[in-house]
Amino acid sequence: LELRAHPQRGRGVFTRSPIAKGTLIHLSPILLFDHKEYAEHGKYTKLDHYTYCWKGGYALALGLGSMFNHEPFGHENVGFTRDMDNALIRYTALRDIEPGEELCICYGPNVWFDV
Repeated sequence: LELRAHPQRGRGVFTRSPIAKGTLIHLSPILLFDHKEYAEHGKYTKLDHYTYCWKGGYALALGLGSMFNHEPFGHENVGFTRDMDNALIRYTALRDIEPGEELCICYGPNVWFDV
């Protein structure tokens, strides 16, 4: 995997090798902000665009986890699962992915930018 610049989306995660459907692509540890800390600080910074809802607050995915760009539901090629007990996010291929493709997740229906 590598970070590359995308002309419209900014930085994104791309693969250099084929990835088979169902493959675990990346494990991201998280940094948890409790509700109070997030309400007082986090939501007023750029971190607000990179956090996941989490039990007890909001989580920032470390590693490549915060670098996956968005595709609307049904068009993403990577899914993610929150592992609350282990403070991790698991990213898995939803279909076979070809070398050179950008790896994208769905941020959900309420994005803060034009799709």
